[in-house]
Amino acid sequence: MNKKIYITRKIPDVGLKMLKEKGILFDMGTSKLPPSKKYIKKMLSKYPYDGVISFLTDQIDTEIFDTCPNVKIFANFSVGFNNIDIEEAKKRGILVTNTPGTSGTAVAEHAVALMFALTTRLIEGDKFIRKGKFKGWDPELLIGTDIKGKTIGLIGVGDIGSRVAHMLHNGFGVNIIYSDVTQNTALEVDTGAKRMETAEILREADIVSLHVPLLPSTKHLINKSSLSTMKPTAIIINTSRGPVIDEKELINALENGIIAGAGLDVFEFEPKLVAGLSKLNNVALTPHIASSRQTARDMMAEISVKNIISVLESGIALNSVIK
Repeated sequence: MNKKIYITRKIPDVGLKMLKEKGILFDMGTSKLPPSKKYIKKMLSKYPYDGVISFLTDQIDTEIFDTCPNVKIFANFSVGFNNIDIEEAKKRGILVTNTPGTSGTAVAEHAVALMFALTTRLIEGDKFIRKGKFKGWDPELLIGTDIKGKTIGLIGVGDIGSRVAHMLHNGFGVNIIYSDVTQNTALEVDTGAKRMETAEILREADIVSLHVPLLPSTKHLINKSSLSTMKPTAIIINTSRGPVIDEKELINALENGIIAGAGLDVFEFEPKLVAGLSKLNNVALTPHIASSRQTARDMMAEISVKNIISVLESGIALNSVIK
């Protein structure tokens, strides 16, 4: 009997073609919105699937594992994997994979774009002109600030954070400071970056950009206390995971001039926003689209499917996140 997998939402055709070439059958969810856990359990209970391609919006835990005891691998269509109970998977001998290196350029470019949206006051200008308020050139209208010469603080300099550093240093002559669990000597040599403690980054940086995974140690890393140490002219950017920032305290900081602005692609209670956030003029908000490039999506599909194929054929995961 042919192997068969379940895919919780549609993936690009390049991945489906690979499955068909290998004779691996699949059922696939069709909803553009995240399926509920109840729905995923219902679908997984219909057939003894051999593998699952899951998404970062799917909460994969004991309930899901119990529903599909035959599944050998959950291939997460994402770089992150905080949506999966890794310890429980490990106990059960279930392999879990991700898609590293697929969205680094896209997310880094998006982080930089959010920075420029705020420093140029681009979104405010767009709203201003659409409301019919533009009556002619005014030398004092929506004064912005230069990025050139600014100090950019990167919290986390893995693939994405490093790309942000190179883009900004090489393209705009900024100063790079960073914090990370390990020293990035190559980044220091290439960009002159200086490693500091996170607390120092928050005090010194003109723009802080977050590039950390969501862990117990990083939840609410940005909170009332840490925001109070930042410059009143500072901007914070988040393209990592929403709960890294305490959104209520961020709103308070933005409303009261504790910091100057924020650019967010992810949100603490996604897809809901904390009340008041969308009404602020000093924020740039995008709907979790930082990695939304066709090149990135195709690579994510390829890697997810390659992991499925490898595990079903040989029992070996190419990108295991279980150590």
